[in-house]
Amino acid sequence: MWKQKVKQKKFFFYSGLLMLLSEIWKQWSLTYLVNGGTYDWWYFPFQLCSIPMYICLLLPWITSFRLQNVFLIFLMDFGMLGGIFTFFDTSGLHYPYFPLTVHSFVWHVFLIFLGIYSGSRKEVDRSWKFFAGSVLFFLLCCLTATLFNLLFHSFGKINMFYINPYYSMAQIVFCRIAEVLGNGIGILVYIGSIIVGAGILHVFWRNLGRKSRMRSSAHS
Repeated sequence: MWKQKVKQKKFFFYSGLLMLLSEIWKQWSLTYLVNGGTYDWWYFPFQLCSIPMYICLLLPWITSFRLQNVFLIFLMDFGMLGGIFTFFDTSGLHYPYFPLTVHSFVWHVFLIFLGIYSGSRKEVDRSWKFFAGSVLFFLLCCLTATLFNLLFHSFGKINMFYINPYYSMAQIVFCRIAEVLGNGIGILVYIGSIIVGAGILHVFWRNLGRKSRMRSSAHS
């Protein structure tokens, strides 16, 4: 068990480090190869699909079981959801510099892999109270993203979590909702839908964990 925990910590740390290095390369490429030396705040690394990078870097150093569990559930619910649904509209994955396009596709596939790896951990407590903790963490990220959007708006286009009130919703389906009900309602529906989607994934993981326990009991 101890060796397994050490292996898991190494996996998350090296995954986070690899993501961080690739993100630094992405920011450099966007700034100097695509935008001629001007930083584009639109690509500031604080989107839903960026959060798993920070979690992976933090997880090995966290000793609190509760916080570890909240982060693992975030990876297997919210992180995996972000990775999956990006492929329903891949327009945002394409860049004028082709290696950046490859990086973007690989990044989101890796988010799905991270979600599967996290969800398959036997030590994860899949109870709803920890899902609620991951929801609170997601909402905290939304609040932070909103602060970034408001504080850095004057420096250039920025739309963290795609919830900047200065811009109309551009996400498929939600842009139509925003047109009919207003941009503010569109943003709230978008945030709520992410939580519902993560909840559906959480039901899947709970059922999978229940079946695994039943098989273990049958063999014992």
